[in-house]
Amino acid sequence: MHFLLGVIIAFAGIFIFLSMVSFPFTGAADQSKVLNRSFVELVNDKNLQVDNWTGVGGAFIAEGLINGGFGIFSVLIPFFIVYVGLRLMKVSNFSFFKALFFMALGLIGGSIASAFVLGKLFPDSHINWGGSHGVRIEQLLESSIGWPGVILVILLFIIVFCVLIRKNSVQEIRQTLVNDKSKSDEAEEYTPDEPEINKAAEETEPEMEQKPSFLKRLFRWKKRRSDEDDEEERENEQESGATDNVTMQNRESSLTDKNDFEVVVPKDEEQVIVTPAEVFTSFRPDTEVADEGRIEIPEDYDPRKDLSAFRFPTTDLLKTYHTGNREVNMQEQNENKDKIIHTLRNYGIEITSIKATVGPTVTLYEIVPQAGVRISRIRNLEDDIALSLSALGIRIIAPMPGKGTIGIEVPNKDPQIVSMHSVISSKKFQECSYDLPVALGKTITNEVFIFDLTKMPHLLVAGATGQGKSVGLNAIITSLLYKKHPAEMKLVLIDPKMVEFNIYSIIERHYLAKLPDEEKAIITDVTKVTQTLNSLTKEMDDRYELLMRAHVRTIKEYNEKFVKRRLNPNNGHRYMPYIVVVIDEFGDLIMTAGKEIEMPIARIAQKARAVGIHMVIATQRPTTNIITGTIKANFPARMAFRVTSQIDSRTILDMNGANQLTGRGDLLFSQGNNLIRIQCAFVDTPEIDEIARYIGGQRGYETAYALPEVSTDEGDKPGTVDLNERDTLFEEAARLIVIHQQGSTSLIQRKFSIGYNRAGRLMDQLEAAGIVGPAQGSKPRDVYISDEYSLEKLLDSLR
Repeated sequence: MHFLLGVIIAFAGIFIFLSMVSFPFTGAADQSKVLNRSFVELVNDKNLQVDNWTGVGGAFIAEGLINGGFGIFSVLIPFFIVYVGLRLMKVSNFSFFKALFFMALGLIGGSIASAFVLGKLFPDSHINWGGSHGVRIEQLLESSIGWPGVILVILLFIIVFCVLIRKNSVQEIRQTLVNDKSKSDEAEEYTPDEPEINKAAEETEPEMEQKPSFLKRLFRWKKRRSDEDDEEERENEQESGATDNVTMQNRESSLTDKNDFEVVVPKDEEQVIVTPAEVFTSFRPDTEVADEGRIEIPEDYDPRKDLSAFRFPTTDLLKTYHTGNREVNMQEQNENKDKIIHTLRNYGIEITSIKATVGPTVTLYEIVPQAGVRISRIRNLEDDIALSLSALGIRIIAPMPGKGTIGIEVPNKDPQIVSMHSVISSKKFQECSYDLPVALGKTITNEVFIFDLTKMPHLLVAGATGQGKSVGLNAIITSLLYKKHPAEMKLVLIDPKMVEFNIYSIIERHYLAKLPDEEKAIITDVTKVTQTLNSLTKEMDDRYELLMRAHVRTIKEYNEKFVKRRLNPNNGHRYMPYIVVVIDEFGDLIMTAGKEIEMPIARIAQKARAVGIHMVIATQRPTTNIITGTIKANFPARMAFRVTSQIDSRTILDMNGANQLTGRGDLLFSQGNNLIRIQCAFVDTPEIDEIARYIGGQRGYETAYALPEVSTDEGDKPGTVDLNERDTLFEEAARLIVIHQQGSTSLIQRKFSIGYNRAGRLMDQLEAAGIVGPAQGSKPRDVYISDEYSLEKLLDSLR
């Protein structure tokens, strides 16, 4: 009977230990459920599932012992429970009260140390490192004796624990403290008195044994063990001390070996990295165990395997414009410099230096005014400088961010074309390791400008008609096609104009994503746009569910786990490609669909960055009713081509500047407060056609990437009438309509002296009840009920 009871208690301790081991990995996901729900509610509610390996019971136990108890040192409790079980099974002879004392000491000291050290290092963790006990005691100690006192208390616990574990530790500590003094005394003054020293040492030996004998008396008042058992324990401790010495010697020898073989350190690190993967694979169902007991590690999952023969487009598909090595027109630069100096001098502004930086389409003149000149005076001379230079439009940057200068941007008389070929073939783009690299063009300093779309994470594009908006979108798509494999990225192209993105329909089975029942991958119908955006929100929610189950925070971490085969596809896990949504003429969608378009876009913009869904929205009308505050708040990256007014510039960039651009691909890129002027790379329609044909001519997937279907419930649409919430005048209005046999809203208004809105709602409810027909323009509605008797039967059925 004792043996069976011991087995039950030991297994209970193992169960508690597993629940606590699972807590660091699953506690964050389970914490809100455990704290806000009772045990019975979680057990009965199948929709709420906990992630703890030991179920609901284990989640409650781990939360109570770790966060509500003694922190991570609560792991001593299941060990003590297992020891109790082994003692009942008569497997362990270790003293019960010693084990209880050591556990209590470890819980108290460990919780205080964990709260003091780990609690300050990792304050945002879901784990309360010292538990409620450790936090309260540590705060009490820190407020009473300060942090040095807390450190001393922790050291005291460590020393006491070491002394209790090993009896020889007292002698070792004493020898460490007095060793140097005794040696110096022997060498100088106390050499003749060596016997006295030995005698003093002999006198101190009983004192050294005094503490262990006191502890024995402390435990002996409840201990029912014989002196022979104590002697056996002493012998065992001496043997363990000897083995400790041997292991220390082995460790020292191994350390010296490591120091001798420093060149082998990279191999050691590589083995350390592989070891956790080997341990993890033992829990996977797809691993095979060899006869020798070794685990065969499967190869990493290759997302490109289905299209392993896919070849990226070559740069010779892009047109080359031989304008890169054109010489700078020094005469033009000197004339502009003299005109700027002369104009500023006419208004009493002297400058100490001027420097010109020539870009593809714009030259930046950096001036340093004399001391005492106010920057606002130079900023107000913008139109005067443009008049003197006879320029299309200049932009003054006062002051230049990060510099002690004032910038004046002047358009070149002979601007250069920045070809997509020069940007794509640049070393900076070819060697970049961004997740979604976009090569946009070249800056004023003639450097290739590249950004990572995943860091943006969404992009808002605006500009007047014919200023390069569509070319900019094509440059973004082309950059992604040159860098990302079809297995790693999908495109959702929404084109209300029906002609801008139609050229990409050839690559439908490679890069495009669409609804399963759609014929065309390029979405042009407004109703299909709403369904597609709602489908993307469902895809976003599904991906977040997978991230939560995989215990990761981003799509990059999730895919790395999946590639390493640490996620089981049989449990619904899959490799998730990035999804880039490109919307052209967003203003047209807002005008036709309104809130139905804006709300899913706002949801995606707010949440979708972590699951790899990114949006690029373009509009030619950057007004506040199109680019609303909700959209602007979630699109921190903006790309502004030339607009017609300062108001439009402030709408898109929150500052002036876009109205002073030269057009034809000249843009301002904003990510925060800094503006970067860029000449967008030019990619023509024949070049895009060649790239699409090159990709479309290769083997692709069977179908386009399928987005999840979304069920449309008519009852959830705005304007749906709920007959359970009828107006108080509903029955009287129904009798009035049936008596007069005329379904007129104005009749209800006159008879009941109510407003038009309430009368209209009454008419909608009468239509939903089947009393009147639908509206017929200016004609009265048809009345379906001919007499009051039929009406009363209908009203009784509705009650």
